[in-house]
Amino acid sequence: MKRAALYLRVSTVDQHPETQLHDLRQMASQRGFQIVAEFTDRISGTKAKRPGLGQLMTGARRGQFDIVLVWASDRIARSTRHFLEVLDELNRFNIEFVSFREQIDTGGPLGRALVVIIGAIAELERNLIVERVRAGMRRAKLEGRHIGRPALSLDREAILRDRQSGHSLGLLARNYNTSRATIHRLLNEQAPASTENVA
Repeated sequence: MKRAALYLRVSTVDQHPETQLHDLRQMASQRGFQIVAEFTDRISGTKAKRPGLGQLMTGARRGQFDIVLVWASDRIARSTRHFLEVLDELNRFNIEFVSFREQIDTGGPLGRALVVIIGAIAELERNLIVERVRAGMRRAKLEGRHIGRPALSLDREAILRDRQSGHSLGLLARNYNTSRATIHRLLNEQAPASTENVA
């Protein structure tokens, strides 16, 4: 018997998930699934952080169930892209996905084909993001713009003098607008070696 997790979401506190719950429990019963967990969010689908969805994905990573049942795909994801990411992640954990309204079932041959397509789209999207970042870095380099953090320009001699005058690391860090760790590292660096040849 497959272990099933139900995920329900309603947009506001005024709505009730009972309709979704009834349909999903009935579907689980008809298909012979054992419901081992139910997760509910009362929050807008556009919100990235949803406690119920987070708990569902944690359970998926721990292998607590074999299949996820939702009333509709838009209940689980805030966008098509997010839906593809969730489905791709569930597939990596060998967890099937069933949507009541759209009749999506990744346990059957058509559903498995859908997962392959979704996985390819998700991978393509990740590659496109990487390529866009690289293109942006190349463009910035060609335009002579610095990439990454600005280089620190600290007067080591002045810091050494202030330290010898009794300034604390915290005070030095504040005065030179940097971290205590940077001040500590700078103070412990060896002074530049002399370029003169020793006879």
